[in-house]
Amino acid sequence: MNEQDIINLVRSDKWMMNVLQEAEKLNLPEWIIGAGFLRNKVWDYLHGIKREVADTNDIDLVYFNDSDVDEENDKKISESMKGVLGLDWEIVNQAYTHKWHNRDTPYTSTAEGLAEWVETPTSVGVTLINGNPKIISPHGIDDLVNLVIRPTPSHKEDLGIFYSRIESKKWLEKWPKLRVIVN
Repeated sequence: MNEQDIINLVRSDKWMMNVLQEAEKLNLPEWIIGAGFLRNKVWDYLHGIKREVADTNDIDLVYFNDSDVDEENDKKISESMKGVLGLDWEIVNQAYTHKWHNRDTPYTSTAEGLAEWVETPTSVGVTLINGNPKIISPHGIDDLVNLVIRPTPSHKEDLGIFYSRIESKKWLEKWPKLRVIVN
């Protein structure tokens, strides 16, 4: 499976395209939907699991706007999207999330913030460019399509959160072909 295959998978899923089109209406700069939205769809496909709707609790939409770093604005946007397509939306500007990762230097783009997520397959996202899906993958797609759960470089030193997420989300039970690699 390559990037074009993932794009085709997204494009052929009416529900995913509807979610992306709703996200696009927000007109947020550099927006990307990541985490379970795309990761779980790919894992389902590679496990031969067919679902009407992706196995995800919410929509994780990130964007970058360094001229407005008020977290309250994100809460308002998320609240305004609550229930759109029957979903919970978590919308977060990556311009201030460097503080969450104990970094002094702010991120300079959405992709830079996405790169700091816990696992490499979670840090693969999708956006729309002129109505067409585009994959954003700061660590590449190899781990995602090879069913590997690996910590991103920023999470290799403290694996507690990494292992906790694998266990709490029951990924190895839902997708038994997954492999955990930490080196």
